[in-house]
This record gives sequence, structure tokens and C-alpha cells, in this order.
Amino acid sequence: MKWTNSRKMLAGLAVATALSTTAIALPAHAASLRMAWSQDATGLDPHKQTAFSSLRLLELIYEPLVRLDAQLNVVPAIATSWEFSTDAKTLTFHLDPKAKFTNGNAVTSADVKASFDRLLDEATAAAARSNFVSIESIDTPDDATVVFHLSTADVPILVAMATINAAIVPASEIEAGSIGTKAVGSGPFKLDSWEPNAKEVLSANADWAGGALNIDGIDISVLPDETAILASLRAGQIDFALLNDPLVATMVPNEANLELNRVPGLAYNVLQLNPSRAPMDNLMVRQAISCAVNRQEIVDSALAGEGKVTGPLTMPAFAEDPDTLFCYKQDVAKAKQLMVDAGFADGFNATVIAATGEPPVASSEAQVLQSQLAEIGVKLDIKMMELNVYVDAWLAGDFDMAVAQNGGRPDPYPMYNRYFTKDGNLQKVSNFSDDELDSLLKQGQAETDPAKRVEIFHAFEQRLAEQSPWVWLSTGFSYTAQLKTVTGYEGSPTGTLFGLTKVSIQ
Repeated sequence: MKWTNSRKMLAGLAVATALSTTAIALPAHAASLRMAWSQDATGLDPHKQTAFSSLRLLELIYEPLVRLDAQLNVVPAIATSWEFSTDAKTLTFHLDPKAKFTNGNAVTSADVKASFDRLLDEATAAAARSNFVSIESIDTPDDATVVFHLSTADVPILVAMATINAAIVPASEIEAGSIGTKAVGSGPFKLDSWEPNAKEVLSANADWAGGALNIDGIDISVLPDETAILASLRAGQIDFALLNDPLVATMVPNEANLELNRVPGLAYNVLQLNPSRAPMDNLMVRQAISCAVNRQEIVDSALAGEGKVTGPLTMPAFAEDPDTLFCYKQDVAKAKQLMVDAGFADGFNATVIAATGEPPVASSEAQVLQSQLAEIGVKLDIKMMELNVYVDAWLAGDFDMAVAQNGGRPDPYPMYNRYFTKDGNLQKVSNFSDDELDSLLKQGQAETDPAKRVEIFHAFEQRLAEQSPWVWLSTGFSYTAQLKTVTGYEGSPTGTLFGLTKVSIQ
């Protein structure tokens, strides 16, 4: 069945309507960047947040030891340098002596140790805990030196540390129990105020060790309708916009005063199955669903062609041709036979959950999947949820199927360890355990030879596609748009907005 997409016409009408109404006034300082996005943060604890909207805000306030640049290289953040021992079981960091929290205190090795102790404490429920369980002990020989002793060679731990889920927070705030109730970081901006689902006001951190900024701050308005954001940008009422909907991004007009930034992303769109629930506990049923899906049709219809079909490995250094994976080319006849062999010739009913607004294409993806899976008798009921409700259900694994957009990493181990090892802290989200996947991930963690790591993770990807606990669909793009009076911004495949630290307003 061919899925026809009416979203483009509707979006075009929405733009016309938005442009014909009075534009929304947004607060601004004379030298502050006026910005808008459609999804607000769901919380302020950098160790616990999983939603993209939260991470994009928190990465402007907090800092990890290291970060990724636009070319996915690990570069300094709080740490100015680091080195592994020859066996890759000891990792030493040297901290920037200029690093300072916004409460005025210097960032020291004690803060680093306290932050990782908090990450590793199961009671914290840290989003990235599993990526750091190789840490056996942490030494702090002086205020500017931190030594991590690891139980195994663990080269990918450096990439895992380059995320805001591994942010360094003040030991004093941990002791006070105030992480998440206020934001005390060492990053480029300070959070002056936050009205959830309305606005944030950030001011430049004059003490940021990264250097002086060219703007006084960022005034962020939350406008749930991205067509209204585009209208405000065209009217010159905002300077910069984050756009998540590819349909809206493709409508950024080619005008003298506007510019669209479009960067291929590592994040992936995926249909997550729940193998702990019947009939998704049946391998043949999961494989039938994978075979029934036409991934290119989803890209063309739901993403307006703005993306490409992907397997689990989205990072350039490891990615394979998805056509080499089990049933990544649609095969409805094979899918129907698998359903018969599994004892579900007449199909079954299931519910798929999706979040409103993150990503904006989730509803459209769910509708295309609903149409495609109906061809093999799988009758999907689509349940749309507000983002915070969806995140809670997703973390609890409380779904039959879920349309999701998950973050990518330059290395497969920190990308999938949390989901597909037996002690992964997000194993409840995947609800799937497999001895071979567990073994391959651990081999890939400990291997230091780059070529051998590629071989290991290609075997991991092939196994994951065959077992089909999830059905990987596509990667897309990160979009921002700006007035041409804004210069210096650089986007990243990770979707980070850290490039705002380099902008100037003419």
C-alpha cells in the first residue's frame, strides 16, 4: 500500500497562517541571542536526562571532562589533556586550572570523583551508568589530576565521557542534594531563569575557562509550533532557531537574510519492539516485522526524503551498507511466511507509543508503519504521548512497541552497551538479553586494535539485525536556521548546540 503524505500541504497552510497573524514578541537583551525551539527540557539533572531537549539546554550550562568537536574528535573541556596507560586500564586527566563553577568555586579533582561516584551509584539512576562500570577506583593525587583505574582495557570510555550525561557537578551540590533543583555548572552560560514550556534566560559565564563569548546571553522561547518559529525568524523577531521537523526545515526560504544549517546526524529513528511481551518474544514475529517494513518509504513519506536508511551502526567509522543486514530490504512474502511459521497467520493487535514533538516525525512514522504492518496482519493502535509521559513509559519499558529517536555516538560501545549487555542500565528499555551480543560488546570494549574493533562490531550489528529486538529505520539531519546577522555557528553530527559559544551578532 502506498502511503501518501499530506503533512507538507498542512505545514504549508500553517506557515501561511502563521505569517498572516501577529508575530509573537520574544524577550531579548541588546546583545543577547534571541532563540526559539519547540520542545523544552524535562529536567535539570545532567546525569539523569535522556531527552534531546534537556541535553541541548544542559550542555550549555555544564561541562564534561572532554567533548566532541564537529568532526567527532575528542577535544578538551574541563580537562586540558589526558593519557591512557599502555594496557588501556588506567586513564589520567589533567584539569584546566582556570575551570570554575558558577558558584565561584574552582573545579577540582574532588568534584570529578564525586561526580563519577554519583554516576556509578545505582540509586542515582544515571542514564549512562553502564558506560562507566569498568571504573574500579579513582585517585586524586592533587586538585588538578584525576586517575581512573579500570577493570579492563576500555578505550571507548573516553568517548562515553564526552557527553553531558557525564557532566562534572560540584561535590558540594551533591552533598546538599540539590542536583536537578538548580543548575550550577562550569559551562559557557549560566541559567538565570527557567519557566518550563515557556522560556529560559541564559547569561554568559564570565568565568568560563573556554574564553570570552561574543554574546551576553541567550533568550530562549518555547514555541511548540515550528511553523510559528519559522514565521518569527522571517519577521526578524528571533535570531536563531532549532528545527526538528524536516518538513519545516525544507521550507526555510532562500532569502537574503536567512540561512539554514543542515548537518547529517548520528541519531537514529527506530521502531523498538518489546521482546518481553508476547508475541514479540517470538523471534520469527520480530523478524517478520523487520521484513515487512519498507524503510525507504518511511524516509520518503515521513521524513520528506530528508534522511537515509540505516542499520544499528550510524557512525562513519563503523557503518555498513544496510542492504547487507537481515531483511533490511522489504520482503513482504518472507514476512508473511514467518508469521505463519510463528503461528500468527491471522496477525495480532499491538499498541505503539510515540512522543508528540520529539521527533516531530514520530506520528507520521507510526502511521506509515501502521499501514505497512497491516499487510502482514499486525494491527497497530497508535498512542501519542506528551514527551515527559513518553520518557517515563520508555524508561520503564512499558510498551508493546515504541517509535523512538535515540542518540548516536562515534563509538558503538557507549552507544549500545546500556541497552544490550546483561548489566546495562537501560536493559529494561530494550527488554532483550543475548549471550552473543553481550560477548561481542565486551570484546569491542576491551579490544584496542581499531581494525579488529570494526570486525567485532560488524558481527555485533549482523547479530542485532538477525535477532530484531528493534527495527532500525533511518538517520536524518540536525537543522538550525538563523538570520545572516548571526555568524560563527557550527553544527555537529551529535545534534549539540555547543556551537552557539562561537556565534556573534552583527
